[in-house]
Amino acid sequence: MSKIVFLDEYSIAGRDLRKITSQGEYIAYENTKKEDVVERLKGAEIAITNKVVIDGEAMRQLPDLKLICVAATGMNNVDLNAAAELGIVVKNAVGYSTSSVAETTLASALALARNIVYFDGYFHDGRYSKADRAFCYDRHTFELRGKRWGIIGLGNIGREVARLATAFGCEVRYFSTSGTKREEAYPAMELTELLEWSNIVSVHSPLNERTRDLVGREELRTMKPSAIIINVARGGIINEAALAEALNEGWISAAALDVFSVEPLRESPLYNIKDRYRLLASPHNAWSAAEAIDRLITCVAENIRTWKEEE
Repeated sequence: MSKIVFLDEYSIAGRDLRKITSQGEYIAYENTKKEDVVERLKGAEIAITNKVVIDGEAMRQLPDLKLICVAATGMNNVDLNAAAELGIVVKNAVGYSTSSVAETTLASALALARNIVYFDGYFHDGRYSKADRAFCYDRHTFELRGKRWGIIGLGNIGREVARLATAFGCEVRYFSTSGTKREEAYPAMELTELLEWSNIVSVHSPLNERTRDLVGREELRTMKPSAIIINVARGGIINEAALAEALNEGWISAAALDVFSVEPLRESPLYNIKDRYRLLASPHNAWSAAEAIDRLITCVAENIRTWKEEE
């Protein structure tokens, strides 16, 4: 019976894991520090990780390890070159979070466009009950209909965001971070052109050598002062110091971030935005609707099952 070790089981939020646990001797840890990875994976044929790093140094000390299941789409926490060299199969989960992340992207755009967080605070902190008029116009609001929506990275999530944005009446265009030319339902633009054109920009690309710091000071300066930018992909694609400067100096109107260069984010200029309502932030949970986590578990279970059949 295969020994299966999940290094950071907290990441699936207590959802039903029987599809996985029924496939072997199952051991789970809430979370795992880097220095404990090797000890906890000793004797395991199958490792499951969401965010815990499994590097080449660890793999070389784990002769029994045959399969690494990444309980996510991005695989930047696994040394893929070392895995290939050692004959360790690495499988990720594809498509499980498309709807969840796309919906969060739309929700973020709507929240910023209508200043929902500000007006919710206006009600709950007592200002509304003390007001002498029915309406509050402290913050500018706008509709999505008729706006230009630029998408950075038109993969599965980017396409679903494009579909939803179109349904809301937006005009959609995109920039391909891979440089691949293909037929799409939406026109392609170069990055600078897209940023200049867009009222709303959302990021849906992987983090790699092409996309790290893709949007920095120069790029943010090209955007409209009324524009908003949303990153639900990977931290590090938008330079955080540059974004803080852009928000404080009014180069852009607002931003929404669900991902950060370091997670959890410790010290950062993003914690010192002069107008807090210009930044909508969440702790990397755009992907984590209950239905998406259940699909993720099914993907991991299927990856284990198919690997066993191929062995």
